[in-house]
Amino acid sequence: MSSERPTAVVFDVGNVLYGWDPEAFLARQIPDDARRLAFIEDTGLWDWHDSLDGGRAFDEAAAELSGKFPDYAAYIAAWGARFGETITDPVPGVHAIVAELDARGVPLFAITNFSGDFWKPFRAREEAFFRLFRDIVVSGEEKLLKPDPALYFRALDRFGLKPHEALFVDDRLINVEGAQAVGMHAHLFTGADDLRARLEAEGLL
Repeated sequence: MSSERPTAVVFDVGNVLYGWDPEAFLARQIPDDARRLAFIEDTGLWDWHDSLDGGRAFDEAAAELSGKFPDYAAYIAAWGARFGETITDPVPGVHAIVAELDARGVPLFAITNFSGDFWKPFRAREEAFFRLFRDIVVSGEEKLLKPDPALYFRALDRFGLKPHEALFVDDRLINVEGAQAVGMHAHLFTGADDLRARLEAEGLL
């Protein structure tokens, strides 16, 4: 990784800009712990959701999964119809940091693992905030998932950035390491205070 300081910040979305709590959503849908665990394990829910983030259309994926598990069809349908409920409030302190960076003229971007179908309504809901970002690369639209190097390189090309010009912020170590592997500066997000300290150290705040 270059020793040159970054000039732009590239954010993850889930659990960095906004909370993501699918477990709480599922608990509201399926209060019984044993039945909820059975639904997750029987359907391979998390791997199935990753396939949506990777670009698979929800309607197609839901129809196939419901065909295999008709007893869970209502829960599978709800995953699509009410996915917005899995996304919780802004992560404390981070939106203020974004606003400060924007006020300083720091270019802001994002790379998110997110279903293209689910991203559109969420983006529209939060458009006032996301308009601060010059561009956002969405895995479901690109059919590539972090930490695939190809996604980082595609994003950098679209953003008009060289790897060393970007500071990537993500809450998952595997994605941070993926960014570092392509030459980006990267920060493992644990909270607003640590992020602010890193941005100050880099001269961005």
